[in-house]
Order: sequence, then structure tokens, then C-alpha cells
Amino acid sequence: MKVLQKYSQTITSSAIFVGLLKMGEGKKIWHWIVLAVLSLIWGTSYILMKKGLESFSLYQVGALRVIITLIFLSPIAVHSLPKLNKENFRSVIIIGFLGSGIPAFLFPLAQSRIDSSLAGMLNTLNPVFTLVTGILFYRRKVIRSQIAGVTLGLIGAIGLLYSGSFTFNFYGLFVVLATIMNGFSSNEVSRVKGLNGLQLTALSFLVFSPFAIIILLNSDFHAAMETENWLRNLGCIAILSIIGSALANALFYKLIRETSPLFGAISAYFIPIVATLWGLADNEHLTSSMFVSVTIILVGVYIINRQEILKKIRKQDK
Repeated sequence: MKVLQKYSQTITSSAIFVGLLKMGEGKKIWHWIVLAVLSLIWGTSYILMKKGLESFSLYQVGALRVIITLIFLSPIAVHSLPKLNKENFRSVIIIGFLGSGIPAFLFPLAQSRIDSSLAGMLNTLNPVFTLVTGILFYRRKVIRSQIAGVTLGLIGAIGLLYSGSFTFNFYGLFVVLATIMNGFSSNEVSRVKGLNGLQLTALSFLVFSPFAIIILLNSDFHAAMETENWLRNLGCIAILSIIGSALANALFYKLIRETSPLFGAISAYFIPIVATLWGLADNEHLTSSMFVSVTIILVGVYIINRQEILKKIRKQDK
């Protein structure tokens, strides 16, 4: 617990904390409530995937997550189909595959060999790759300090991917790949026209669902039903799907549209804390080097966002 306390104290250092407060000035109370809820939901999603993997294969966990989410959102998906047009079809496909579909398989693939807490820590790279993909593919402007932030983020990620005796954990790269895909998806969300957050979420899962159905039908579901506590573990996947995918994604899309991607990215500071606490509760092995590495990533994320924070402060001072 001493290590955890040091970790908490580090990531809430005065510079980052003041920056976050400045970033959130002028936001409504409900924006902060949504941000806290998202951090709690997404931080918990890793332990839910871990429990699901106790009975189901990684392919079944990913497929079930997509299918259950779509079933829950099916009335909205059907109602939103007429709004799918030439202007937003490409964006929905990108968000469906890179934001909703493929990452649903990459995370359980990674967690078949790494702890849920480590997956949550690596997920802090989301803002880093949101910036990188924005620069390379969405003509987003960059400043030197942001390049330094990206560099720090990647150094921290490399530190997380190495375990004892300098052994590289290749399965952690699947989480990194998922964050790269999420970077594309986050940038694409701002381009979508004519769809609100819930409609976009429903349609994004709809376009990927045929692939998930094929994968599930070709898996050995009977073997999963013979495992101990399979119903409980299926319930964990259902919670992950309905709350972690359907509701959380809809809230996130609405939040970044009413505020900014910058404000939504604040969740990256708190998700690893929640994931780490769940990991400790489930007796996962954590080391001081992991906390140092994730702190380096979070400092990099802060540097990436710092220039935009300063712009907001200057506008308020005028």
C-alpha cells in the first residue's frame, strides 16, 4: 500500500493538479460527474474482462461484448439507420472497426497474458496516440512541447512492457495497438454529422456485429458452459458490454462534443488508479517500476495538453 500511496501522490503533483483544475474551469457540474463516472467504468472494465476470460476464450469475450452491446442498443440502431448517409458512413465504419470492434478483441487477447492493472496503465496512452494520429492523418497542428510529451509517453510505455530481467512482454503491445486505433476513432468522432452520441455508438457496433457473430458461431461455447462460475463470468461480460461499451461510449461522445477532446482526455489520469485498485483487490503483482512508468506516461499526457490549457487560461484573463 505504501507503493500505491506514493503513486497517487506522484500523479496528483501540484503542476498536474492545477492544470486539470484550470482545464475544467467553466464546465458544468454534470460534465465533471460524467468524467468521474467514465473513469470508474473504464477503470473497472479490465477486471471484468479478466473474470470473463476465466470461462470464455478471448475471441468469445470480444464477440460477446460486441453482440450484447448491439442487442442492448438495437432499438436505437434500427431507429438511427435512416440517418446513416454519405456524409457520415465512412466515419461510422472507422469508429465501428477501430473504436468499438477490433479493440474489443485486442484487450482480452492482451489480458490472456498480462494483468488487468497493467492493461489499465497502458491504456493511458490513448491521449498520446490521439495526438499522433491527429497530426499524421487529421492535419492537427503540433508544437515542440507536445512532441516531448509523446516521447515521454512512449518511454513510459516501454517501461511498462518490460518486466523482471528485462523481459519484454509482447502481449502488452496489443493494448498499445488498441490505443492507436482509439486515437483514430477519437479524431473521427469530431467529423461525424447528424448523429448524437447514443446513435453513433449504436451504429458503430452494428457495422461490426456481422464479424462478431461469425466469430462466436465458430467458437466452442459448450466448453465455456462446463467451466465453474460460467454464469457469473458471463454476467461480468454483460456488465462490461452494457455499461462499459454502450452507456460509457455514448456518454463520452456527448461529453467531448459539449466540451472538447482535451477535457475528455482527463479520464486518462484516473483510469489507471481504478484499474490498479481492482488489481490489488484481486491479488495481482505490482511493482514500483510500474508506478514510475505510468507516472512518466501521465506527465507526458499533461505536457501534450499543457499548451491548450494555457490558451484557455489566457482567454479567461483577457
